[in-house]
Amino acid sequence: MSLQEYLDGLVRCPSLEELWDLHTQKMAEYGFDRLIYGYTRYRTSTSLGDPEDFIILTNHCRTYTDEFLGGGLYYDAPMVHWALANDGACSWTVMHEMAQAKGMTPAVERVLDFNRRMGVVAGYTVSFKSISARSKGAIALTARRDLDQAAVDAIWDQHGDDIKVMNDVAHLKILTLPQNTAKHALTPRQREALQWVGDGKTTQDIALLMGLTAATVEKHLRLARESMGVETTAQAVLKAAFTNQMFVMDV
Repeated sequence: MSLQEYLDGLVRCPSLEELWDLHTQKMAEYGFDRLIYGYTRYRTSTSLGDPEDFIILTNHCRTYTDEFLGGGLYYDAPMVHWALANDGACSWTVMHEMAQAKGMTPAVERVLDFNRRMGVVAGYTVSFKSISARSKGAIALTARRDLDQAAVDAIWDQHGDDIKVMNDVAHLKILTLPQNTAKHALTPRQREALQWVGDGKTTQDIALLMGLTAATVEKHLRLARESMGVETTAQAVLKAAFTNQMFVMDV
């Protein structure tokens, strides 16, 4: 598909699933057949936040993701550390140079060895400009197994500007789509109650507006807090807004 067709399709995608399917197809046209996108809004000086709150999109095999993501290898991955400290695009030449250098920690050596065994050896990382001090997003573009880093760098020299733009737009689109994962999905009643709280209504007001008792409204708000994994209703409103679950239309 052409760049225009891709961008037109991307901006019209109604769900993360459709967006990811379109994006992986387009990146494969440039030789990047395995991708990992990650985004956190809850980064601190010592943590990326609760992994349960990350947005993770990938088409890597389960064997890879179970170890790299589930096993926590990502925390010591050189390109993850590069992405946290930088914006823009970076060749994995950096990773190869690190592998040839002395003084790597055992944790980094373990990551590089695992990636070699899984054929994750050539590619590019795109780190997106953060919108707040606590947020960060990046995508790792892994090249086909028949491409080495020199071949990938040649592809980037020719098409890198377009590839970066497509990933930047995909990232911005992801931030607008509902992220109602199984853990944080709100029911329609929970969402409606939070929306009224967001509008400044009291529990009694919400009970009248929703045709419920105050006790039932409190129940919906309690369950919403539990779904969001937070302690206060204000936090639930904020987190629901972050995940684009507020003021959405049911389809």
